[in-house]
Amino acid sequence: MSAAQNAFAEMPQDTTITAEAAAFVETVTYDDIPEEAIRIGTRCIVDGVGLYVAGSEEHTIDILVDEALDYGGREDALLVGRREKVPAPMAARVLGTAGHAHDWDDSQVSIDPAHIYGLLTHPTIPPLTAAIVMAQKLGNISGKDFMLAFLTGFEVESKISEWMLPRHYMQGMHSSGTVGHFGAFATAAKLLGLKGEALRHGFGIAASFAAGIRCNFGTMTKPLHVGRAAENGITAALLAARGYTADPQALDGPWGFMAVQGGGASPEKLAQGFGKTWTIAEPGVSIKPYPCGVLTHPTIDLMLRLVTEGDVQPDDIDTVTVHAGSNILKPIRYPIAANHLQAKFSLPAALSMIALARQAGKVEFSDAYVGSDAMQAMQRRMRTELDPEIEAQGFDKMRSRITIRLKDGRDIAGWADERYRGGPENPLTDAEVEAKARSCCAGVLSDAEQDALLKKAWGVLSLKDAGTELAQAMTARG
Repeated sequence: MSAAQNAFAEMPQDTTITAEAAAFVETVTYDDIPEEAIRIGTRCIVDGVGLYVAGSEEHTIDILVDEALDYGGREDALLVGRREKVPAPMAARVLGTAGHAHDWDDSQVSIDPAHIYGLLTHPTIPPLTAAIVMAQKLGNISGKDFMLAFLTGFEVESKISEWMLPRHYMQGMHSSGTVGHFGAFATAAKLLGLKGEALRHGFGIAASFAAGIRCNFGTMTKPLHVGRAAENGITAALLAARGYTADPQALDGPWGFMAVQGGGASPEKLAQGFGKTWTIAEPGVSIKPYPCGVLTHPTIDLMLRLVTEGDVQPDDIDTVTVHAGSNILKPIRYPIAANHLQAKFSLPAALSMIALARQAGKVEFSDAYVGSDAMQAMQRRMRTELDPEIEAQGFDKMRSRITIRLKDGRDIAGWADERYRGGPENPLTDAEVEAKARSCCAGVLSDAEQDALLKKAWGVLSLKDAGTELAQAMTARG
């Protein structure tokens, strides 16, 4: 059997994924959402608004803002960090890119060992962007309706990501840039009140828009994948609302999204359905402590523990060797990071930050810091090695170990904690989530402005005009 025939053979026959997704978007109500999903969803919003503010000062966003202002058009929604308004899709492109600019946004969790870490989507930013932008365009969207739309998109995006075969990621697709389209579309469609065939056609439009390839990791275009997912999801909803048509079964069949981009869907998982269990609560979501690929996080925490407990100073270090499996070493691919974008996918860069500063946050993940003489020199003391024993254990966990060779000949070594910090088994506290958001806003918003933004984010359910209030609070008044 040819590779193409094999890909088609793995797509279950007679699936109704598109129709089920559309029915879920149309019928789900706020009262259907479990309390735990609301609680975690609020945390994701707090995390998300901080990330938008952090991203708003990136050069990546300056370029997109200039393009949006030159483009002009309807004044639907605010540009992030600005007082100018632009058409909803363009506002979403900029806002969504800002949310992913630091690669600090949350990650979907799966308990399926076939889903290697890194495979699944960053679930919050596409639907949250669509909610903030479309709520501004429509006006007077209550906090509860805002949360309903956001979590509807989050659930649709996460389930499609979970059900699609791992081949999607393994062959080089970026899930957040592809499946994120459906999250943004579902959220926008919920706010627009789309029904029936319009919803199914909208999924078809979004399916043809969906794109994003992993060769662009470590460049400006990686976060643009998420910005385009938000932009295109909104565009699909707006076109569907006008009667634009597409294949009403675009997630199904041998020519549908899941077969073409991922080789099919997992038959045993389709019975999970949308909203029977909510992915945000079960198996959960990981809120990142560091602004880089989640695959690096347990190793970063291990490095921090080793240098802290051993009181290891930068000048004490001769070499650092990281032993890991290919699930970490292949995507985290830069041996020496030249800038902050590459550093997000570089273990030598992240561990050098810990060796030098004992932290790895927004300041350390900057071009100035990464390009400094100290960082460039320290990265050259770092080594990565494929560990056959770790590889043989499989990809269900992010496993790694570190050996620090000191200049006096001693070794300090240890294993990373598989219960990685930020994940459902070891979550950040609410205070830690807020502290992260404040660190994102530092240097952009004043302390009083941070207080106002976080008060609205934590109290999102009580807002009367949620999209407008959140968007305005993300803009400095100085």
